[in-house]
Amino acid sequence: MDRRYFLRSTGVTLASFGLMGMAPNFLHQFANAAALAEDKSKKKILITIFQRGAVDGMNMVVPYGDSQYYDLRKTIALPKPNANGGVVNMDGHFGLHPSLKPFEKFWQNKQLAVIHSAGSPDNTRSHFDAQDYMESGTPGNKSTRDGWLNRLLQTQKDEGDSHFRAVAMTQQVPRSLLGKAPTIAMNNLSDFAVKAGAYSQSVQGGFESLYADNVKDSLGETGKETFEAVNFLKQANPSQYKPENGAVYPNSALGRSLQQIAQLIKANIGLEIAFAESGGWDTHTNELALNQPGGGQLGNLLRDWGAAIAALATDLGKRMDDVVILTMSEFGRTARENGSRGTDHGHGNVMFALGNSIKGGKVYGDWKGLKDDQLNEGRDLPVTTDFRDVFAEVSSKHLGNKNLDKLFPGYSTGEAKFRNFIS
Repeated sequence: MDRRYFLRSTGVTLASFGLMGMAPNFLHQFANAAALAEDKSKKKILITIFQRGAVDGMNMVVPYGDSQYYDLRKTIALPKPNANGGVVNMDGHFGLHPSLKPFEKFWQNKQLAVIHSAGSPDNTRSHFDAQDYMESGTPGNKSTRDGWLNRLLQTQKDEGDSHFRAVAMTQQVPRSLLGKAPTIAMNNLSDFAVKAGAYSQSVQGGFESLYADNVKDSLGETGKETFEAVNFLKQANPSQYKPENGAVYPNSALGRSLQQIAQLIKANIGLEIAFAESGGWDTHTNELALNQPGGGQLGNLLRDWGAAIAALATDLGKRMDDVVILTMSEFGRTARENGSRGTDHGHGNVMFALGNSIKGGKVYGDWKGLKDDQLNEGRDLPVTTDFRDVFAEVSSKHLGNKNLDKLFPGYSTGEAKFRNFIS
């Protein structure tokens, strides 16, 4: 690892956490120089958020303008705008679940876009298989070893890339980041694992193993101090972090994950890809609380999820010029409610894209309707936008990666298939 880059980036990181006063002495001399040496050609950042369990997209972005919606969901349909517990109007046809009220300002400011009826061309209703296909980027192919985000890193490398290019706020490296390119997985900033390449064992508890071979040649006599600095960085207390612009993160697993992603972005350590996830979206029963349209299992999940994402975008503020937040879930749910006031495994679903470069305030995709002959197999939303085309548009337009054939092997994507939700 390049010693100068490491010392500089570590100094910037500690300064951003407000901890330079406690840092090892040798880092102070680099702190002032770091600001001058910082690369002014900032790289773009993609934050992906996976809703594991198959969120009910039809009750997340509600087609209240389609009368069939209320016929199909007698007890779990959300009321129209302006009614008690009604949806947040978007365009006269679609509305946000009331728990996603924090998204309204981003929608009105045209920073938030929706891609409806998006998903996989594979018809599996298996959570495991569908998540694997989405994260590998190869629907129907279980033999793909690396994830689409790791291939993105592999095909867009620069000399001097940070070892923090890709960070997952998860206990283990997620499927989408598995592969040859180094990635980092952590539950929090003080307890993380380094994935040192393709299919290798995780290194628990620190960077020492990652840099051990380079200490003599690259770090020389400062190696011991450098490792001390790294160990100190690991002890950075997220509770000391002060969000900007009045942002308030919920005290939840996702809230803490997204807050720490904001910390890493502000630390200027070379982050390009961030991954977070939330679970519990498999709402087979009691999806909506009786007499509480905004409550119930789905409402409670969306309240935390929406608040966490809104806090992240608010906290980053102007930095959202260089950031896109993209959400996804393995498949949608049935258009018709089941006998337990829930929904079963479906097909087409909803994806959100949020950022200052997003052409927001619009629902993208081909909405076919909800009549039986318009549904997939007479029961689910059809997929009218392949998720790979959404991934490809973000990769190409936002991150500048033109190696789409390598990102999605065996699939032909490109501008002709893009929904053009990014400037």
